[in-house]
Amino acid sequence: MNQDQIKGNWATLKGKFHEAYGELTDDEVEQAQGDREQLVGLLQTKYGKAREEAERELDKFFASV
Repeated sequence: MNQDQIKGNWATLKGKFHEAYGELTDDEVEQAQGDREQLVGLLQTKYGKAREEAERELDKFFASV
């Protein structure tokens, strides 16, 4: 799923994303609006992941939905 598809389907995807990453608040997920850089930053901040690990995890998540 490319960035345009993610942003276009964010209303649907944000619920699944929030389920997968429960430590994120509804506001944080809503504010990200599917922006890859913001989502990577949230995973780094809330889960203490390295940038590369967060990017891989996002890629895996979006490939599965």
